[in-house]
Amino acid sequence: MTATATRTPLVEMRDIHVSFGGLRAVNGVTITLYPGEVVALVGGNGAGKSTLMHTLAGAHPADSGQILVNGNPVSIENPRDARTHGIEVIYQRLALADNIDASGNVFLGRELRTRSGALDDSAMASATRDVMKRLNPRFKNLNTAVRSLSGGQRQSVAIARAVHFNAKILIMDEPTAALGPAETEQVRELIEQLKSEGIGIFLISHDIHDVFDLADRISVMMQGQLVGTVDKNKVTKDEVLAMIIMGQKPAGAN
Repeated sequence: MTATATRTPLVEMRDIHVSFGGLRAVNGVTITLYPGEVVALVGGNGAGKSTLMHTLAGAHPADSGQILVNGNPVSIENPRDARTHGIEVIYQRLALADNIDASGNVFLGRELRTRSGALDDSAMASATRDVMKRLNPRFKNLNTAVRSLSGGQRQSVAIARAVHFNAKILIMDEPTAALGPAETEQVRELIEQLKSEGIGIFLISHDIHDVFDLADRISVMMQGQLVGTVDKNKVTKDEVLAMIIMGQKPAGAN
């Protein structure tokens, strides 16, 4: 799915500046994400892509600039603010508790309790089963400690946690890193399901093959600035690599 000028972005980050001391990590970047779209953020180490996404996630508030969600200006000063606006991060290391099962991880820190105050394991298991049916119907290991799950299944648990709590904007950091072909395909299927539900995804990746497989648009950063944003179907991998390495925009790039 590609963006059109007549649609309202799910997220718009306008003229974002972030500095650490004298270092300008993000320097005047504007980027958009539309419902049901994957925008890949790529660039070399130190390009600013992770800092930009940390700003959206509330980890590093911007020094200046504006963030809009569904066309409305919002203030994101911390991760709680981000979650309030439906923004969740799926970290590369997934931030899962290895010793507990899928439902325990989905509700980690937000556990359901009975009227007596006890953990409502039945309700949490039922809710986890429902969200897994949407995301990954083949997932059957609800009662297995996540340390025993495959990489693709662990991604399912992390994504289920975000989606159950009504995330509409996901930031995914290297979602297929260290996964084999079958597990990578599971993650691709998960992303397609999320897109079909209108969820927008910012994808941070160093893997140009993943970027072309998963993204609709590609935004390239270099030395804290946006080199350009391109439609994946209108550029070649070599053209994107030229943007990453030399800051050279192909014809038609924004």
